[in-house]
Amino acid sequence: MSRLIVPLNERDHIHGLDTALVTLVEYGDYECPHCGAAYPIVKRIEKKMGDNLRFVFRNFPLTESHPHALHAAQAAEAASLQDKFWAMHNALFENQEALEDEDLYGYAEELKLDIKKWTRDFSSEAVVDKIEKDFNSGIRSGVNGTPTFFINGVRHDNSFEYSILLAALQEELAAQKQQHARPAKAGRGK
Repeated sequence: MSRLIVPLNERDHIHGLDTALVTLVEYGDYECPHCGAAYPIVKRIEKKMGDNLRFVFRNFPLTESHPHALHAAQAAEAASLQDKFWAMHNALFENQEALEDEDLYGYAEELKLDIKKWTRDFSSEAVVDKIEKDFNSGIRSGVNGTPTFFINGVRHDNSFEYSILLAALQEELAAQKQQHARPAKAGRGK
């Protein structure tokens, strides 16, 4: 059982509440067809689980097999510096067949980003460093392909098919609710 070695931190892109009982971390690659297939599944699960789930995306561009993955990650990270990470993340997955540099520029324009700043940030040390840190944290956690999911810090080694991933998340939610309920019950008996 592999565990998430690098805990959530201020560099992470987190969608959802800090109070959520379940955290789903994905190491993903914007050009990976399996990540593209997982994207609508995660969106659907987020909607189903609501405030009980927070989702974290970490970059894991597999540049040897996906030549556009690194620039796509840079586009998302540059957009994050203008508080538009999730909008760019969504645009990249929804247009996965169009990840050439001119396509990325077009998505930045569609998102009404400051294009001069986005272009500067695209290759900046901060953006490149963020992607490298994500990638290295994945390596340390045993990630060797995409997508790789962790549920509350434990790698999900089963399918990311909707019903299977949802069941695993709901099982963890039930366990967390039970764990959070125990101290209150134990306190009443004293």
